[in-house]
Amino acid sequence: MSDGNALSSGLSMAELGARIRAERQARGMALERLGELSGVSRSMVSEVERGTKTPSVLVLDRLATALGTSIARLLDEPVRPGVVILPRARQHVVRDPSGWERRILSPVLPGTEFEFMRTTLEPGVDAGEFSPHPPGSQEYVAVETGRLRLTVDGVAHLLSAGDSAYFPGDHRHAFANDTDDACVYYLAMALARPADFHGRLLPGGHDE
Repeated sequence: MSDGNALSSGLSMAELGARIRAERQARGMALERLGELSGVSRSMVSEVERGTKTPSVLVLDRLATALGTSIARLLDEPVRPGVVILPRARQHVVRDPSGWERRILSPVLPGTEFEFMRTTLEPGVDAGEFSPHPPGSQEYVAVETGRLRLTVDGVAHLLSAGDSAYFPGDHRHAFANDTDDACVYYLAMALARPADFHGRLLPGGHDE
């Protein structure tokens, strides 16, 4: 994302911040707790919630992960289950100043934590390392053009155009393009229901 005050979809930073705050409060989670779980400083979380700071894509993903949800759910309202057409103009796109963008291709459905996205990494861009999702989460990658360095728990895997891969989403994972050409890949992510560190499922689940 840039330092502007709105996303490419038109969602303002104030609206995004309000949605993050609502998700946090719905889970009974204190600001400090969200900072701890996401690895994002309390002051940064506070500024994002107030709409005074534009988070990078990586920070936004870490906040979504700590909340047990996806960036897509933070950006959009759930739609009715059924046939859903998402014209290109209505697809949410988040851009990172380091030179990469994520286009969300899947709608947000009630009770479903699934995200399908198209990511473009410009030449030489490292998107950084993403936090593990709840145990049982799954991620699938397919490279359309260029070459992708997928790193899972510190082990690098090189994927070329046409290659695909699966990895458990509850492991550390990172994406990078080490070449002089742009890399475009698709990623499908199915998130398991999260539990907090006391073994209690977040709202919508049950006590273990």
